Amino acid sequence: MISLPTTWPYRLISRPRFQNWANRTPILHCFVRRDGAAIFDVVQGFVKSQALVALVELKVLEQLRSGTKSAVDLGKVAEIPTDRMNILMQAGVALGVLRRSRGNRYGLARHGAAILGVPGLQQMIRHHHIFYRDLADPVALFRGEKETELSKFWPYVLGFDGTAAADVVQTYSDLMAQSQILVANDTLDTVKLTGMQCLLDIGGGLGVFLQEAAARYPDIRLMLFDLPQVIEEADQRLGTIGLRDRIKLQAGSFKDSDLPAGADVVTLIRVLYDHCDHTVVELLKKVFAALPAGGQLIVSEPMSGGHRPRPASDIYFAFYTMAMQTGRTRSPAEIKKLCQAAGFTKVRSSRPRRDYVTQILTAQKPK
Repeated sequence: MISLPTTWPYRLISRPRFQNWANRTPILHCFVRRDGAAIFDVVQGFVKSQALVALVELKVLEQLRSGTKSAVDLGKVAEIPTDRMNILMQAGVALGVLRRSRGNRYGLARHGAAILGVPGLQQMIRHHHIFYRDLADPVALFRGEKETELSKFWPYVLGFDGTAAADVVQTYSDLMAQSQILVANDTLDTVKLTGMQCLLDIGGGLGVFLQEAAARYPDIRLMLFDLPQVIEEADQRLGTIGLRDRIKLQAGSFKDSDLPAGADVVTLIRVLYDHCDHTVVELLKKVFAALPAGGQLIVSEPMSGGHRPRPASDIYFAFYTMAMQTGRTRSPAEIKKLCQAAGFTKVRSSRPRRDYVTQILTAQKPK
């Protein structure tokens, strides 16, 4: 039997004459329709996301929390003509975030209710205006021909020197705090800190991860290390929620100084993928040096699927970190190699229940 090249079916499918013939063939037309629908779903993806942005910006989901409303009533509040409000509401139903009931009234569907219930999700949806502007010319983005807005939004990425405006620091710190809750819970559900004496969270922002750890482990000592202006914000926030005395704060940059000693477990929550390989290599060396023998490292962040690319990490987060202009998503295998090069052993990876939000890797300093 002659072995045909594996590419021949795709060369055949790429021919317009084959597509026309297959669409008229009873057995094949279902595959043609399914493929066409899948491709069109990708093409219309940006429009779908913008419809969701409109629903969030106009607070439609918030208004429907208490019950159903008509497009007329919602349009009056939003100052949008009824015919256009009807288009948006129909789009919401098509997206699965709204449901249509009798009398042309609309209410929350399960996904719409979840958007209200997931911490930080609405803030992230609003924040995407910046990301989408960077993606307006994707070819220029890939060629590195433009300065991106995301690199300015996250001032620490390109070498934060402490001169960023307070409102910029406040904005990115608040967004990080809101979106950190899901990551913190999924991480702590997956990795147990039982028996640990002291936890150091590097780049921990306003202390959201440590707040969740404090609630689960009342006896563990906690330390937060981040940039000076972020530590100022964290100090105020932790004081407000009654955790200022529980968490030791230390300001600094892991790029320029050594890490605090005394912790037997170090967490890097959504830190590595923000930075280039050189920075990651140096950071892991510093973590290794700061830990005692037997100490543990926990890395939690979106990770690439490697040989099996995944939409969340290999499209969304990969493009996002590229627009930030320094970091990139890495596969668990890549991070494992970096950890081993720094001296860590017993490197293991795992996927929490929501692996589209974060994945986890643990490593140990040899005893």
